[in-house]
Amino acid sequence: MIYLAFALWMGIGAGVVGRIKGSSFFIWFVIGAVLPGLGLLAAAFYRSDRDEVRRQCPTCGRIVKLHDAMCMSCGTDLEFPEVGIEPESAALQRR
Repeated sequence: MIYLAFALWMGIGAGVVGRIKGSSFFIWFVIGAVLPGLGLLAAAFYRSDRDEVRRQCPTCGRIVKLHDAMCMSCGTDLEFPEVGIEPESAALQRR
């Protein structure tokens, strides 16, 4: 019973950390609950999606991550751009 409570709290902690970094709460919750200590550490050291360089889809205009090969909105295959758009974290710091 104590292990289940501990695993639940570690799952919630990993989920919150993962969500703060821009990832899925549910996925990090499952990782943190299945691997109680390691899941939380993995979420803490995981890269932040807000620090990724972005680009704009030429067809629909949606802003996507630079490493995306296809626009998830319209399905256009994306070529590697000459220039990218600054990350969300840099845009938020200037406000």
